[in-house]
Amino acid sequence: MNILLIDDHALFAKSLEIVLADIPEIESFTTLQNPSEAAAHIRRLHPDILLLDINLDTVSDVDGIALASGLKKEFPGLKLVFLTGYDLPVYRHAAKKLGACGFLNKNLDPDRLLESLIQINKGVPVFPRANEYIEELTATETKILQLLSEGYKRKAIAEILFSSERTISNHIQHIFDKLDVSSSLEAVTKSIKLGYIRPFYHKK
Repeated sequence: MNILLIDDHALFAKSLEIVLADIPEIESFTTLQNPSEAAAHIRRLHPDILLLDINLDTVSDVDGIALASGLKKEFPGLKLVFLTGYDLPVYRHAAKKLGACGFLNKNLDPDRLLESLIQINKGVPVFPRANEYIEELTATETKILQLLSEGYKRKAIAEILFSSERTISNHIQHIFDKLDVSSSLEAVTKSIKLGYIRPFYHKK
C-alpha cells in the first residue's frame, strides 16, 4: 500500500511513520502538513489510501471534512480515510456522507490500524459502530447553537443573524426537536457531545 497522511501535528505523523516503517504491506508512507498541497501530492504519488485528520486548525482555516469533500470531487476514486482524535457521531456521519472509506481513531493500536488499512485497501469500509442517530442540523441551526453556547440570548442572536426573534425561536424549536431536548442548556450540551459545536471558553 502507498499511503499519504495529511496531519498538522508533525510529532504524530513522524510517530506513525516509524510504527509503519517495517510493515511489509506498507510500500510507502508520505506525510504532509500543508493541506493546500494535497491535490498536487495525490496527482504525483497516486496513493492507495489518503489518511486525513479532521482538525487542521494550526495550518489551515479549512477542516478535514471540507478538505475531503473537495478532494473527493476532484479524485472520486480516492480511498479517503479519516484518522482523528475527533471521534464524534456528527463527524462519522459527515465522513460516510461524503464517501469516505473509513473513520479511525488515533488511539487505535498499531495492529488494529494495520488491519483496518488492509481491509480498506481491499474495498471494505471500516467505521465505528454507530451508537447515536444523527438528524442533520442546518448551517443556520449550527450557528445558533454556537451562539447559544457563547451565552447569547435570542434577541442578540437575531441581531447577529439579521433575522427576527420569532424566526430564531422557530429555529431553536427545530433544534430541540432534532436533538430530542427541551432546553437550550440540553441542546448545547448534546451538540457538543455529538460534535456539532466546540466548547466555548471565555478568555480572561
